[in-house]
Amino acid sequence: MSDTGPSTSIDLGVCIASKIDDIDEAVLAEQLGFSHVWVADSQMIWSDCYAVMALIADRTSRIRIGTGVAVAGTRPAAVTAAAHATINRIAPGRVFCGVGTGNTAMRIMGHKPIGLAEFDDYLRTLRLLLDGQEADVHWRGAVAPTRHLMPDDGFVAFSPRMPMYVSAFGPKSMQIAARRGDGIVMSIPPVVSAMEAVWARLEAGGTQIDRSHYFACSLNTIVVLDEGEAHDSSRVKEEAGAFAIVALHYAYEQWRQYGRRPGPQYGEFWADYVAMIEEIPEERRHLRIHAGHNCWVTPEEERFLTKELIEATCLVGTPVEIADRLKALHAVGLDQMMILPPLAAKEKVLRDVAEKVFPRLKA
Repeated sequence: MSDTGPSTSIDLGVCIASKIDDIDEAVLAEQLGFSHVWVADSQMIWSDCYAVMALIADRTSRIRIGTGVAVAGTRPAAVTAAAHATINRIAPGRVFCGVGTGNTAMRIMGHKPIGLAEFDDYLRTLRLLLDGQEADVHWRGAVAPTRHLMPDDGFVAFSPRMPMYVSAFGPKSMQIAARRGDGIVMSIPPVVSAMEAVWARLEAGGTQIDRSHYFACSLNTIVVLDEGEAHDSSRVKEEAGAFAIVALHYAYEQWRQYGRRPGPQYGEFWADYVAMIEEIPEERRHLRIHAGHNCWVTPEEERFLTKELIEATCLVGTPVEIADRLKALHAVGLDQMMILPPLAAKEKVLRDVAEKVFPRLKA
């Protein structure tokens, strides 16, 4: 389902690392036919997402604009709602709110993401505030009714309605997403079985979901292979590496915090990676783990960028292979693939996908 109703083919969106002087990427995405631009929110890595969204809104006319995703742990719900409603004043009907617990944004400050109970209450509040309604807001140990006092005086726009898409990865968070959101944002392996597992988790808590009106989007990156090109060529590593290495960073955080065993794609080098990271003192380690986050691969991590890691985490293939995999994912309920290219190759990646994959999605 797209924002405007069921779609006969999968949408392709673009996630951008917020960079205040690089609005041209979003403009290009609109020109090439991408449906959404998701502006990443991570305050100690990139530019402020709402400043970037405002500039994008001013320079585009069609593409949908939203957070990819807003961090619940760093802003009260009232602030998040007002920020989106401000952009909705510039680009009415094109604004959506993606929101999550803040895996990266919180961890790079040395803190864990907010807990699920707190996140659930945050979403309840945020949905009311995004609709311009009054809500009881929990903040700094107190609860008070809150609403925008001047919604009709040109400062904000709560109409047209802004969809709220909830970022979720585990079974419990997915049930919250099913209950609170207009859709889910996730990052799953680009295979049919993974999408089928998502629906099973969303519906496991007994929430009745109308799949034709519930938006499902997954974050990934796409590399369109040249004829005969290997999955681990230098070009593929350049274009897929930043996304693949972030999966390694995430696996380490999950292992360190929850004791979750890393997947087989990490087995060859896991011990070496852990040893490298843990040379850094614990109290400063959070300042290193996410270096280069989704923008580039740091030189010392290039040796971990294996063919197995790329294939397990990224969508790499010929134009026909990629289109066929996207069609298969759409058939089991994925509405949009949001792609996040590295900074240096972002224009080439967007053009490759638009020129070589888009036509085959409609064939």
